[in-house]
Amino acid sequence: MELDTLLKQSGISLTDEQIAQFDLYADLLIEWNQRFNLTAITDKEGIYVKHFLDSLLLKRDFRDGDTLCDIGSGAGFPGIPLKIVYPQLHVYLMEPTGKKCTFLAEVIRQLGLKNIDILNCRREEYKGTLFDYTTARGVSRLNILSELCLPLTRVHGHFLAMKGSQGDRELEEAGNAINKLGGQLCRKEYTELESEGKRVIIDIEKVRETPAIYPRRYAMIKKKPL
Repeated sequence: MELDTLLKQSGISLTDEQIAQFDLYADLLIEWNQRFNLTAITDKEGIYVKHFLDSLLLKRDFRDGDTLCDIGSGAGFPGIPLKIVYPQLHVYLMEPTGKKCTFLAEVIRQLGLKNIDILNCRREEYKGTLFDYTTARGVSRLNILSELCLPLTRVHGHFLAMKGSQGDRELEEAGNAINKLGGQLCRKEYTELESEGKRVIIDIEKVRETPAIYPRRYAMIKKKPL
């Protein structure tokens, strides 16, 4: 099934330019994956569903100039698909691996994307501005992701966690961490991703400042989650 057909079922309509950008992005991912280990998914249909469509489950009424930081962006998910569909977003791709940043820069250049920046650093090294939205499409549990994302989220901004069938259990486990870090559950959105099963987007609003001691070093976050 074509990507634009898949997205229309989710209420997202693409222009011809956006369709072309996604098609080129998939081609670049397949080409570069022969040199770098970017993804285990190497067929176009798999990329459309498991990367592009999955990333766009984060659909929002983004306002002009809203900022979003994709932490641990890897090959650009979900940040680049969101940027293609929501050009009004200013997207930041935080990725510590130099080879992946080289790939991201080439995608941005060839797709002609504007207002999208690469932050080649580890999360704990970043000391810059806060963001309206933060997200991470990693495999870490929510109590770990919360300490990576919430301190980077401005007050009244949102941390959008992308989770699978264990999302509710992880949310219960992460309750203490979310509270300590200044967050509060805003809503949960459930959906089924074609052939991939249950997905839940956990929207956590930052309702107060995060204590200055967070985030801790990543090794400590993993060893002793909040």
